[in-house]
Amino acid sequence: MKILVNALSGIGDALMFTPAIKKIKTDIPAAEIDALVMYKGVEDIYKNLPELSKTIYFDFPNRSYAESLNFVLRLRNRYDASINVYPSNRKEYNLISLLIGAKKRLAVKYLHGDFSNFGFLNSPRVEESFTLHNVEENIRMAELLTGRKADSIAPLQFILAKSDAEFADQFVKRNGIQEGDLVIGFHPGCSPLKNHTKRRWDPKNFAHLGVKLISQTGAKILLFGGKDEQYLKDEICTAINSAEAISVNTSSISETAAVMKRCSLFITNDSSLMHVAAAMKLNVLALIGPTNINFIHPWQTEYEIASLGLDCAPCFYYSPKPLSCSRKDLKFKCVKELSVDQVFEKGMMMIMKIRPSAT
Repeated sequence: MKILVNALSGIGDALMFTPAIKKIKTDIPAAEIDALVMYKGVEDIYKNLPELSKTIYFDFPNRSYAESLNFVLRLRNRYDASINVYPSNRKEYNLISLLIGAKKRLAVKYLHGDFSNFGFLNSPRVEESFTLHNVEENIRMAELLTGRKADSIAPLQFILAKSDAEFADQFVKRNGIQEGDLVIGFHPGCSPLKNHTKRRWDPKNFAHLGVKLISQTGAKILLFGGKDEQYLKDEICTAINSAEAISVNTSSISETAAVMKRCSLFITNDSSLMHVAAAMKLNVLALIGPTNINFIHPWQTEYEIASLGLDCAPCFYYSPKPLSCSRKDLKFKCVKELSVDQVFEKGMMMIMKIRPSAT
């Protein structure tokens, strides 16, 4: 049986599908499973998964419609089944699935925007649930494909290469990080697509939090983020104004993950690196505003959520529409009024469990 995983959405979504890949290969050992991706970060993660036969990368966002169509048609009729990772509620993904031409095209039936995004092009499908984690939604599709219920669900799968570990070793040595140091990672960014920058906690808050943590615990603060988030890291490092605040610059998501593994605690917006932190089994403090916590909380790792828990939240659901806020008093209040003190208290509670001697 030949199966294609359509992992065309982002890094976090692809990571949350990895337990489903593991289940499919366990249930159907003879299956040949390929993955179609369009982000280099996803390729970096998927190419090391032993369950996958091949990872096929194509830069859809930067190629013409004609080039993209020609590429997709070259995959046509090669697969017995395809499966769209959850969430990927866009008409483009469903059209690609149709054109590839597998007899079974597994997907989720979304509760919002399903028809307008051509969800009906896929079959069979499972109906979206607002009570399940994204990993669990993906496992439901794997169960539908293999016909076998899951007795348990694996953690997120992210296998680092030896070179990634060596990069991390060099990084900590170069920056004077010792074995016993309390190292706290910050990720002040998140996806810029569809207005999702509104999910970001103010970088001034991250800076204030960093100052307090360094003062109270002597922690070293590592600032993570991609090239397009460098300005956030620079702003926060400048505001903290301490040698204990260090910007982490890497050339791949795998190198980033390897350095993240050195963190005792990871404080992050709802972002792809939140899921990378979960895959690395870090202690995670997630700052959540409009998103449904059931969908995206760090999977199978120790975590806490810092959230205002407003009556209007969660208001975000999966669709191609930009993130918006209907509040009249203060737009995105769920993020803007989450205070430094609230996050600091949550962080200190976690640090006391991890390192009772840190304060």
